[in-house]
Amino acid sequence: MRFPIASLILATSTVLSSVPVGFAAASLPYVTEPAFNLRFEQPIAIVSPPGETNRLFIIEKPGRIIVLPDLAHPAKSVFLDLTARVGSDDVEQGVLAVAFHPNYQQNRQFYVWYTSCLRVDGHTVREDRLSRFLVSEKNPNVGDPASEQQLIAQADDAPNHNGGELLFGPDGYLYLSLGDEGGADDQFKNSQRIQKDFFAGILRLDVDQRPGNLAPNPHPAVRAGTYTVPVDNPFVGATTFNGLPVDPARVHTEFWAVGLRNPWRMSFDPATGRLWCADVGQSQHEEINLITRGGNYGWNFREGNFPFRGTPPAAAKFNSPIWDYPHSQGVSITGGLVSHGARYPELEGKYLFADYGFGRIWALTPDGEKPVAADHVRQIAEANSIVSFGRDPGNGDVLLASIGTGRILRLVPAAK
Repeated sequence: MRFPIASLILATSTVLSSVPVGFAAASLPYVTEPAFNLRFEQPIAIVSPPGETNRLFIIEKPGRIIVLPDLAHPAKSVFLDLTARVGSDDVEQGVLAVAFHPNYQQNRQFYVWYTSCLRVDGHTVREDRLSRFLVSEKNPNVGDPASEQQLIAQADDAPNHNGGELLFGPDGYLYLSLGDEGGADDQFKNSQRIQKDFFAGILRLDVDQRPGNLAPNPHPAVRAGTYTVPVDNPFVGATTFNGLPVDPARVHTEFWAVGLRNPWRMSFDPATGRLWCADVGQSQHEEINLITRGGNYGWNFREGNFPFRGTPPAAAKFNSPIWDYPHSQGVSITGGLVSHGARYPELEGKYLFADYGFGRIWALTPDGEKPVAADHVRQIAEANSIVSFGRDPGNGDVLLASIGTGRILRLVPAAK
């Protein structure tokens, strides 16, 4: 098994001791520093609502969403506490992602992706849940726990590979990344499937149920009437997949892209609309993908650019990663964001990402939508146990969540 976050228990010194000889931290152009004089319990994501400049939300994996109501005077308060619903028997479970509706100031809606692992009649029952909640009518810094409406609640036989990014795209639709259910070698045989369950890909949902969009095909995980499927999703009406026949009445038309192992953090570039996604590898390679409509990223026939298991169907076509790197350079990729703005002029248009296990932070210079060569990727900083990137909504600074240290870090130029 490979992480992310599977090594939360490692001490800071242990994480950095895995960095190969020759890791010249002193020559790196950036450093990280605490963004706020605050500590969090396993911070795993950083979210700012659309259009706001003075509030920030920090997701704590054990089940709480923390709000900093005034970044000019940062102090913590609990926005929503889901610890009683989450439960956990593994470090890859918990509250994993939050997204505010683009129109949340009027409709008060926000969405949460979390795992539930509870004991029921002496048995462990695991579910992955996508739920809609409402902000309190009386207090914008409090979420209403009683308002939960599940959209998808899927049984999950393993505790790991829960993926877990939630984003509203430029099109106003909700995107959700999903791991392959867990274990190793895709042991539950979920990859390269579009008519089994909701694993190993990215979903695209219409939570506003616009006219002309479609009801999802029936599945035990689907809560009917809570969302529709955009009519232009790539597998709507599909009769074949990888050249083999499928029943269009059983296809999960929610899929936007497939063939991912454990997509750990994705983000839209606000300048181009491109969707960047990091996918955690297993044996040898970590990868970064540009997600396109109907793209198939190869797992588990491929890991990065390399064959992994089995022989794919003759008609199968796989999208190559923009970049992959071997486990001599890192062992658990954390997807980041494309940098824009005056705060980092030398990083303009570059994709920033990290490796959780080796503590490295890189900048990748895109070449359109083509895979890039090694001279397009440069290490710019180091930091422990980075599991997420975000932006300071007030000034545009790049923020990073360090789950092992309990800190939100800020990327700043190194002293010269």
